[in-house]
Amino acid sequence: MTVFDCNGRALPLDAPVVMGILNVTPDSFSDGGRFLGKDAAVRGALAMQQAGAAIIDIGGESTRPGALPVSADEEMERVVPVIEALQGELDIPLSVDTSKPEVMREAVRAGAGMINDVNALRAEGAVQAAAELGVPLCLMHMQGEPRTMQQAPVYADVVAEVKAFLRERLTCCREAGIPENTVLVDPGFGFGKTLEHNLALLRNLHQFADMGAGVLAGISRKSMLGALTGRDAHHRLAASITAAALAVERGAIVVRVHDVAETVDALSIVNAIIRNDQDTVVQASAGVGSARKNAVNTSV
Repeated sequence: MTVFDCNGRALPLDAPVVMGILNVTPDSFSDGGRFLGKDAAVRGALAMQQAGAAIIDIGGESTRPGALPVSADEEMERVVPVIEALQGELDIPLSVDTSKPEVMREAVRAGAGMINDVNALRAEGAVQAAAELGVPLCLMHMQGEPRTMQQAPVYADVVAEVKAFLRERLTCCREAGIPENTVLVDPGFGFGKTLEHNLALLRNLHQFADMGAGVLAGISRKSMLGALTGRDAHHRLAASITAAALAVERGAIVVRVHDVAETVDALSIVNAIIRNDQDTVVQASAGVGSARKNAVNTSV
């Protein structure tokens, strides 16, 4: 069984799990302002834990299309007090959603047990910081930057190009001494991709599960779901659950979501089906082995 050591808290990954999204920002695309302020953030995180989240991802800078950057100091002012407050309230690990090395260091010092970087540790000093901190990571693909990433993104082969990028970043981590078995990869749905690019990535998500690192999928409430359903960000629950279930069926081990309770319920069914299929394969293999053994004994 794979278990991530998240700064002293365990994250078992023997079956797909839910990562709850806790944006302590005023401008995130779906929940901006909802968890702004320490008390609101603590209440939200406790509700996610009770609903079945295995880990909670705390972000202090919006990465929605068109978002403007914030300073490291402002980001730390938003996330560090929340992480400190949650340390004594939660039993599950905390992740920090950041690309800045200084925020990574302060967040882990405060108790965060994972680094979720939409920039895949490409900022100056980020790889070194991650290697020194020694907590698990998630590396995400993004074409461009949040402010401009949705301005006519182009790929010759989106699946091949995203895989090549993530392989390069895994190699960079390995060369820095970061073990691949502590890293997740995220193809970055909605980060510099058209609807067709996103659909191709979801359709072929199983290919990313063959890279030696676990796969994280973050599709919850995203614009691709709005394009398909015609619904705004606050009315994409059914679409988000369906996308999460499809991602897990295609190999994702973590799904990052806003609607924790509903997704946990959906994955309980998907995971039961996956386990049953795996047990069937194991039993069938054992049966073939027994048949072959019996055939050998009979022939002797």
